Amino acid sequence: MADSRRYISQTELQSHKKPGDLWISIQGKIYDVTEWSLHHPGGPVPLLNLGGQDATDAFLAYHPGIAWQYLDNFFTGYYLQDYSVSEVSKDYRKLASEFSKMGLFEKKGHVTCILLCIIALLFSISVYGVLFCDSPWVHLGCGGLMGFLWIQSGWIGHDSGHYVVMTNQRINRFAQLLSGNCLAGISMGWWKWTHNAHHIACNSLDFDPDLQHMPFFTVSSKFFNSITSAFYGRKMNFDSFTRFLVSYQHWTFYPVMCFARINLFAQSFLLLFSKRKVPNKGQEILGILVFWTWYPLLVSCLPNWYERVMFVVASFAVTGIQHVQFCLNHFSSSVYMGPPSGNNWFEKQTDGTLNISCSSWMDWFYGGLQFQVEHHLFPRLPRCHLRKISPLVKELCKKHNLAYNCASFWKANSMTIETLRSAALQARDLTNSVPKNLVWEAVNTHG
Repeated sequence: MADSRRYISQTELQSHKKPGDLWISIQGKIYDVTEWSLHHPGGPVPLLNLGGQDATDAFLAYHPGIAWQYLDNFFTGYYLQDYSVSEVSKDYRKLASEFSKMGLFEKKGHVTCILLCIIALLFSISVYGVLFCDSPWVHLGCGGLMGFLWIQSGWIGHDSGHYVVMTNQRINRFAQLLSGNCLAGISMGWWKWTHNAHHIACNSLDFDPDLQHMPFFTVSSKFFNSITSAFYGRKMNFDSFTRFLVSYQHWTFYPVMCFARINLFAQSFLLLFSKRKVPNKGQEILGILVFWTWYPLLVSCLPNWYERVMFVVASFAVTGIQHVQFCLNHFSSSVYMGPPSGNNWFEKQTDGTLNISCSSWMDWFYGGLQFQVEHHLFPRLPRCHLRKISPLVKELCKKHNLAYNCASFWKANSMTIETLRSAALQARDLTNSVPKNLVWEAVNTHG
């Protein structure tokens, strides 16, 4: 019997990748997600980044099985001509299916409940120390405890943004607002907006916001061309001021990380008080206001300005450890220019991530992100299973001769500083002859 299906070519599919005309392919079927992108829970950015191409692996990574039944609402009636699946994708999908059958995506353990108890304990000790102790050293220690509290609340916010960490969606949302907005002063709406884009376009210089830290840092000399951020929709100018800062970035990295939280506060305010559509904006703003009520009030209870400043610096500096951790996973990995490609989803995720080797008793410290490769491949998988699946992911990478990057915490720091140093030296050397720059690029280029 003749095939009655209607087909379109890959070239024609690629012509539908604009905000007002957005198509994607999933398992060879073509879907029009133009209108859905306005209501997509993950925001429009992931759909726009993968528009006009196959998005099967990304869809599989981000959506539970129940989501497949809603796809027919967007089916155009067309199929992708000459649709094929790579051997890597076949094995990746098979592995995801096995994890689903084992129930790993639903078994979350009691990590979040334990962390909430720890956070409550840290908060209580810190408040008690400020209100009922007179020692400046105790007050300084309480500031450090507040930093540890923010780190652990950050892990809850991160997990709850990827999957339901509590018993239902409402309690999950409450955990998000409590851990992110109310306790840490970070908008979960802002975090999900940027973090989803990061996962989809992992280590793309112009599409991944987690690599766009000018004027303070650049991980590649390609930023020297003042490239345009596809995420923020603006040009990132590499001017003389930026060049000066970048020239010393390997020295300023840790000091800046100690106060990186200020940037998160600013980004949260800029988003929530902009005209951009943010889901549950009222809740988000209320949560931020809760933080900016209790934290300044607690600081004001300290006896003098010296201790107040030291308390704030201690809390910021300790939580700076988490900001360093975020950078270790990606700064020294392979980077590329342009939008992500759905056809090599697995390869891009493994190339752009670095695992941190550690003992199991240190898992609390890394919040599960020491298994960065596994997390990027299976973002919905609860962190308590990441160590368990690590050997299977490593075996799959070995089978297909793909990168499975792993280093100790100290080695990862060294690699990150070396990446920053290489870019810094090139920034200082911009006035030298072109041939020398070309040689430098050949030796030091990433990706």
